[in-house]
Amino acid sequence: MKKMNKKWIALCSTAVAAVYTAGFYTTDTQAVNNQPIQHIAKNVQTTSQTVNGTKGSSNQANNLYKDGTFTGAGMNRRGSIDVQVTIKNDQIIAVKISDFAMHYSESDVVGLPNEVMQKQSAQVTNVSGATYSTQAFEDAVQDALNQAQNEVG
Repeated sequence: MKKMNKKWIALCSTAVAAVYTAGFYTTDTQAVNNQPIQHIAKNVQTTSQTVNGTKGSSNQANNLYKDGTFTGAGMNRRGSIDVQVTIKNDQIIAVKISDFAMHYSESDVVGLPNEVMQKQSAQVTNVSGATYSTQAFEDAVQDALNQAQNEVG
């Protein structure tokens, strides 16, 4: 019985190590290449408005973004963050962390939504001691902004 238990412990430990290594390799490679992790859109809501008496999209050909609230996700080996980014008239008017499942405290990144609105960009100042949370937050905001972009052409 003891031999069987030791074999299972070794097998499980090896499996956990393999999963951890795969996650590290994936996030480390993306970090080296400075590529955000891409995710499938969740809960994307867009708005429309009446223009000259006809109902139409608030998208104008010269706007970079569509009006609406867009949900983005960012993750790495320390967890995940979901955000909701609201855009109106090509401006980021609200950013909310809708789900925080990181290894560290959400209080470390609580000021980042305001920084996004001030800079009008997903690129925020790294929070010392919360590098992974900052990176996941940036990826989530960029994911939402990518979904909000007007199609070219």
